[in-house]
Amino acid sequence: MERDFKKPTVHSMKRRCRAHDYSWKGCYHITISVAKGLYQPLGRMAGRLDKPDSDNDGPHVELTPIGRMVEQELRESIHRYYPMLEVVEYVVMPEHLHFLLVAHSNVVSQSGKATHLGHVIAGFKLGCNKRYWAITGKIDQGEGLAEESLATESPGTLTSNNAGAPNNNSARAANRNNAGILTSDSALGDSVVKHAASGGALPPLFDAGYCDVMPVDEEQLTTQRAYIRANPRNRLMRMANREWLFPQRNTVDTAVSIPALKGYLQRECPQQLNDDIFAAIEMRLLKNNGRVACDSYGNLSLLNRRLLPVVCHRKDAGLFEKQKARCLAEAASGAVLVSARIARGEQEILDQALLCGYAVIRIEDNGFPDIYHPSADRMDDCAAGNLLLLTPWSYQFMTQEENITVSFCKTMNCISQAICKLKDSWWKDE
Repeated sequence: MERDFKKPTVHSMKRRCRAHDYSWKGCYHITISVAKGLYQPLGRMAGRLDKPDSDNDGPHVELTPIGRMVEQELRESIHRYYPMLEVVEYVVMPEHLHFLLVAHSNVVSQSGKATHLGHVIAGFKLGCNKRYWAITGKIDQGEGLAEESLATESPGTLTSNNAGAPNNNSARAANRNNAGILTSDSALGDSVVKHAASGGALPPLFDAGYCDVMPVDEEQLTTQRAYIRANPRNRLMRMANREWLFPQRNTVDTAVSIPALKGYLQRECPQQLNDDIFAAIEMRLLKNNGRVACDSYGNLSLLNRRLLPVVCHRKDAGLFEKQKARCLAEAASGAVLVSARIARGEQEILDQALLCGYAVIRIEDNGFPDIYHPSADRMDDCAAGNLLLLTPWSYQFMTQEENITVSFCKTMNCISQAICKLKDSWWKDE
């Protein structure tokens, strides 16, 4: 089969870490999405943003019968078939779910074989699929896990308060040979199970594959827990600020042409620039009519105010306190600080500005994927109207080990000044 190697690589968040054995003990943040074409089958958003998460009226997801079934499978079935696995944090959203899965020891099947995490997830999906097909009437109540009483219970029977207590019918059905969680001996994987009666493929509840993130220390684990818990609030926040809290495409024309950018880089970093490096930059840049464009996330109206670029150069290190004081004074008077926030001084100035409630525009070093979630603090600043994120780059999957180059940094500094229509030395003027 011929392949077109000239086509750009399509990066997937579902790729596994090559150096890791997924049967080892550890902690995994798993994300699973529902199948394409299904509109929020697991629940709907509810609650109020002015209430704390612990309040009954705080942001939450009202689960459908299918969502409650998925929650029950998540809380019970994985641990039942793999006692070394424990779900320690989770959230079921209308069209996806997140959960922290801890393997207290290496994962083995009931027959004692080492088991890849993918087999566990595939088995969880199959168990959910069988009950989903029963609930939606795609298979008879007597087939496989369809016998479980959840399929015929009223919507109010199974709630998050009693989801942890399995009913007797569920336990009996789960002990059958065709139970929902696969062991490593199974070859079904993520495939769609064929319906014996009709010979056709039954539609799955979940999309193929899954995304996993492995927290490497306690700080990252705390961050992942907070992210999972904040999902309902963040979703409601985006719904309330739809224009600000979703990526907007091709919203900003920087007026920087490709030849002008190349000339700027040749002046600013001639040692770190050659034709190959510039070609890589140009390939990733967003362009419109031959000029660099930017996607946005946040309050676009900030572009209508006085804009001041913040770039900290090594040659001006001795003047940093003056630069910081001038930037914060201007921000206090209503100006918007614009920066790629690369140098330590730039980080200090922008962080202080946001802490004081001043307006900031950040130039991001990567593009926005279709599903984009900034950190909780940045989302809060965007929702409050104090932060606008701009990116001149198309999205590219990057590992933590990858660093941006000097020429990429200089490109973002150029964009900062172009958006402001002002040189980054403005703060030196008295």
